[in-house]
Amino acid sequence: AQLVESGGGLVQPGGSLRLSCAASGFTFSNYNMRWYRQAPGKERELVAGISSPGDNTYYADSVKGRFTISRDNGQNTVYLQMNSLKADDTGVYYCNAFHWDLKNYWGQGTQVTVSS
Repeated sequence: AQLVESGGGLVQPGGSLRLSCAASGFTFSNYNMRWYRQAPGKERELVAGISSPGDNTYYADSVKGRFTISRDNGQNTVYLQMNSLKADDTGVYYCNAFHWDLKNYWGQGTQVTVSS
């Protein structure tokens, strides 16, 4: 089982990126999905989450109104659309598959750098 993130990169402040996380080897549609990020020298923080059917979402206050999490259970993929990016959004973004009763999974991370 694995999660593979993609879509990170270097972007100027105010720009946009769309992260993807492709899941395989487990029943994706049973899992809540989350995006975390970790900035240099800081702890990993929860950025956004989405319920297994996709009808409920959560956002950290720092990204509300700028980031949108979505999922496609037919494609076993979760997305994070990031708009109006700021320097503070810089970090490694990790995808997490969360379930209270089953094994949880983490991706390897994708680097997002917001800089002019």
